[in-house]
Amino acid sequence: MLERAHGLTITALEAIEGLERRVVTNDGGRLKLEWGALRTRPVDGVRDLLWWEDGRLLGFLGIYSHGWPALELAGMVDPGARRRGIGRKLFDAALTICRANGAERLLLVVPRASLAGREFAASRGLAYEHSEHAMTLRARPAEGSTDPTLRLREATPDDIADLSRLFADGFGSARVDNGKPLVDDRSRTLMIERDGETVGTVCDVREGGRGAVYGFVVASEWRGRGIGRDALRRVADELFDAGAAHVDLEVETANDRALGLYTSVGFSQVATDDYYEVKLA
Repeated sequence: MLERAHGLTITALEAIEGLERRVVTNDGGRLKLEWGALRTRPVDGVRDLLWWEDGRLLGFLGIYSHGWPALELAGMVDPGARRRGIGRKLFDAALTICRANGAERLLLVVPRASLAGREFAASRGLAYEHSEHAMTLRARPAEGSTDPTLRLREATPDDIADLSRLFADGFGSARVDNGKPLVDDRSRTLMIERDGETVGTVCDVREGGRGAVYGFVVASEWRGRGIGRDALRRVADELFDAGAAHVDLEVETANDRALGLYTSVGFSQVATDDYYEVKLA
């Protein structure tokens, strides 16, 4: 039976965790389920779809908005319940919800280790869009030079124009979600300044023993001067100081400059995700 969830109960979260363990044990790799988002889902709309049979969760699909132009879909089906149409029903229900909310474009996240996921994307005729490496830092970053003129501060609404400019420069689109706080108990958007001039931005997330970095951009005219490496080391150190056991990030597989930066700081690749485009308009 399909459940369109308005927020996730403790029972649902525990069932999703159990399903994730079964899928990873069978398929290997890891799943991009964004547990911080799942544990804090609002109840004002449907963002998660669950498929139950006899009290057992056999399928899950989450709808995620990161402030990007495209929503993301990520989910899984129990290895013992595949080829029964569960994934198709979850996917079709998600498309209906996203269309009703005015979305024009989605990205389906498929772990490269998942043969079932790749077969599903092919069966729906989805177009491959790009791939990202998931990387993790398990110890404090490698030491390096520190620029005394470089400063990181929490963003405010007055920084929206600069954030839009930086995201357009780094990602090709102004990825600012005006409905999401720039700083809250879980995450912070930080502005990177050098001698008082805004030269970049980075966001960090703190979820118990996990830290994460995303939305990391150094303005193109300031790249190649060590600013990104210095800022990334500072953010990672702060996350470890706050109790993180590791720090995660994602990077496009074709972004050689960023890959070189992250590995030089100490990040290592743990998985690769392929993204498939779904056009709704």
